[in-house]
Amino acid sequence: MNIRKYLLFLLFSAPIISNAQILDIRKEIDLITKSEPNKPFNGVILIAENDSILYRKKFGYADLQTRDSLTWENTFIIGSISKQITAALVLQEVEKGNIRLDNHISAYLPDLSQEWKDTVTVHQLLTHTHGIVSIDEPLKFVAGTNFAYSQIGYQLLANILERINSDSFANITSRLFKKCGMNNTSHPILHNGSHLVKCYTEDKPGDIQEQCPDSVYVPAGGFISTADDLLLWNKNLFQKDLLKKETLEIMVSPYKNATRNHPIFGLTLYGYGITIDSTNDLLQLGQTGYLPYFVSMNYYFPEFKTSVIVLENISYGNNLKDTFFHHTQILNVVRDYLKNKKDLNE
Repeated sequence: MNIRKYLLFLLFSAPIISNAQILDIRKEIDLITKSEPNKPFNGVILIAENDSILYRKKFGYADLQTRDSLTWENTFIIGSISKQITAALVLQEVEKGNIRLDNHISAYLPDLSQEWKDTVTVHQLLTHTHGIVSIDEPLKFVAGTNFAYSQIGYQLLANILERINSDSFANITSRLFKKCGMNNTSHPILHNGSHLVKCYTEDKPGDIQEQCPDSVYVPAGGFISTADDLLLWNKNLFQKDLLKKETLEIMVSPYKNATRNHPIFGLTLYGYGITIDSTNDLLQLGQTGYLPYFVSMNYYFPEFKTSVIVLENISYGNNLKDTFFHHTQILNVVRDYLKNKKDLNE
């Protein structure tokens, strides 16, 4: 089957998970949260199939010093999950005819002085194949010929959106979140800070220290959100009409040279702001997010209309596989059950 038709088919079909499977998923995830007693999971887990909640629990504290327990209104910086939001905004402008994916970025940012503005395309910014290292440096490689995971590329996309809309990126995103009903999601400059969790790191065993979030390109990794709002995001993006079907298909298709040796997952294929995994014939779309001290994950399985959202505010050590231990174990549990369900339906 043509890969694009296959992706589109999966995006709009959905088998149902049985109650017995749901109970097993809950038991296994409960065990995972207790499996590292010296590194307890501190965050929220939300797993949903369409309108049914399969698992929804919070563990630990928003503030370790005051022992304030986490609530569902607490917000987290979501790291690279932010990229798909920026990508969707770009694709909305593509639908309006305001942006062409194959245009060089000089068409939208004529004030850039670098020669590469006439060689890098919007598509290459979206797929991390542009080669831009810094605004003031030459390209790392000829645009379109290789992959280098990038934050600055998404900042340039935001700059394009600002120029087209004659408005700030913060305001542009605010309108999007309002449209999606994401009332607890915002650009950081519009966030009042009242529900933002404190964040921590453990550099030495048993020594957990509060840290201040690092500065970050917001379009690439700085949005602030909740688990419930990310579930709304998945529904708006994959189940509703935030994008046209054919545009969504473009977003979630893998592209030439947009391939990365991911530090957690190994060989990883990229679309626009999102990764694509079809291992064992089970389509998984989404992204991890990591700002030191904020560890996040948001994956969606279109065949089952199932979301897996994990947000944590403690980062254990500098090894990403260890840092994402709970997240990946939870993801594996859901993948196993969905694969079993798929096999039973065939």
